[in-house]
Amino acid sequence: MTDSKSPIWHPFTQHALHGGMTMIARAQGAYLYTPDGRRIIDAISSWWVVTHGHCHPEIVHAIQKQAQTLNQIIFAGQTHEAAEDVAARLLKLTPPNLKHVFFSDSGSTSVEVALKMALGYWRNVGEARTRIVAMEHGYHGDTVGTMSVGARGVFNAAYEPLLFDVARVPFPRTGREQQTFDALEATCRNDKTAAFIVEPLVLGAGGMLMYPASSLKEMKRICEAHDVLFIADEVMTGWGRTGTLFACEQADIAPDIVCYSKGLTGGSLPLAVTLCSARIFDAHYSKDRAKTFFHSSSYTANPVACAAAAANLKLWENENVQWHLADVVAMQEKAIAQFRDDKRFENVRRTGTITAIDLKVNDAGYLANIGPKLQAFFASRDVLLRPLGNTIYVMPPYCVTQDDIDAIYAAIDEAATSAA
Repeated sequence: MTDSKSPIWHPFTQHALHGGMTMIARAQGAYLYTPDGRRIIDAISSWWVVTHGHCHPEIVHAIQKQAQTLNQIIFAGQTHEAAEDVAARLLKLTPPNLKHVFFSDSGSTSVEVALKMALGYWRNVGEARTRIVAMEHGYHGDTVGTMSVGARGVFNAAYEPLLFDVARVPFPRTGREQQTFDALEATCRNDKTAAFIVEPLVLGAGGMLMYPASSLKEMKRICEAHDVLFIADEVMTGWGRTGTLFACEQADIAPDIVCYSKGLTGGSLPLAVTLCSARIFDAHYSKDRAKTFFHSSSYTANPVACAAAAANLKLWENENVQWHLADVVAMQEKAIAQFRDDKRFENVRRTGTITAIDLKVNDAGYLANIGPKLQAFFASRDVLLRPLGNTIYVMPPYCVTQDDIDAIYAAIDEAATSAA
């Protein structure tokens, strides 16, 4: 543990209740190592970013090589080989309607870019469409725009005066999907509606809520019928998490705009992209400088981060990665199955490599009192799990072994017993 008097203010951490932070000295594969030699299983891929494993040698080599030649360059008016390589490889993997790649630094900024692209599109084509539609319980980031389209609540209550209003549709719960479709249809009929943003198949920070590809496909159909732009936030769901490279593949849909981050570099460095169709780009392509897409950050398309992403994308071209992914899906399904009839839990679920279960408590939700206790318990068992309140989820890197999976779920079983 680090000294509790450290000056560092950690994210999503209530320091009045949390003691010292766990010092991590190094990482390899699916494991984190402390200075005193503890080996911790990274069961949540270090906040959902690590795909093939920590310090993957091919990604590390690409980073080292790039850092020796070009480590940073202003991306307005310049380009570089690593960025061009990433863009070309992405377009080979994504739906053919996506033609342009805009670089940014994080999942939140990639969504900000998507929202600005959508609103800029309608303004530049001369239509007064300014209404954004989002799904309840969604989470899209912590910047002002992304908080606006995310669920309102404890995460952003203090910042309510800064947030813009959006229309919302209910989560498509089993048996009540039509309520979602009807609400989206009604909202899309409004001629002010510009875009609908959604996390495909799995709502992450909102509680690992899962819904089928058929619902995603129907929501896309409704948007198409009313010419409402469809934004897929695949920041978390991309890079194999849902069992396919991208979640939208399972619904056989092509978004107008899509956001990728987290696993884009294999979890090694921060980088994000927002891909869009030609119509979005073309609406900003003009000799009228007022139609320029006004967005950037100092580290846009950082060469070292792009080199890591290019190496990661090369790994996805290897069939062995797909086999590993299928193995993780199978291990996760077998592991979670033991809890399906366990009366201590409810809503036992899995999509691809992600599993989630809700521990039955009296104060369910993100601020459930059991949350910090569960996290501390897992830490005592050398397993990194960070429950969303009473929701325990497992999202491991794809190099995880059966022994790791057994240890993770043994800890979950023991935690539930100790909480009873």
